[in-house]
Amino acid sequence: MYIGLLHLHSALRYVVLILVLLAIFQAISAGNKPYTAGNKKVNLFALISAHLQLVIGLILYFISPNVNFSNMKDPITRYWTVEHLTMMILAIVLITIGYSRAKRAKEDKAKHRAIYIFYSVAIVVVLMAIVTIKGRNPWGM
Repeated sequence: MYIGLLHLHSALRYVVLILVLLAIFQAISAGNKPYTAGNKKVNLFALISAHLQLVIGLILYFISPNVNFSNMKDPITRYWTVEHLTMMILAIVLITIGYSRAKRAKEDKAKHRAIYIFYSVAIVVVLMAIVTIKGRNPWGM
């Protein structure tokens, strides 16, 4: 079960990445264009895939041999126990806030801007998490 979920989690990350980048690209290129049903669907699918990734990740978190609270001095153990979880939850929260703000915004330009800003910051957080993997943290944390 663990290996199957790990492979699913690894494959789904590409779906999330593609959908979030597509949503960002649509929001950037929209300008003053209307916020269409197609925009809403891409943004929603990005949100859903990110939340599905979170659910699978949380299941893995509780059954993973890499999560170990007793060995926090090891950078790899600390990464999988604390840093990865924290940064990914933060990214998903940002995606959720962006989608919610776009949904509530009255003007089309504000909808596109909310998606662009929040989804972009979420991607930056994810990229920071990738760079910090295996203890290679360029920020000295």
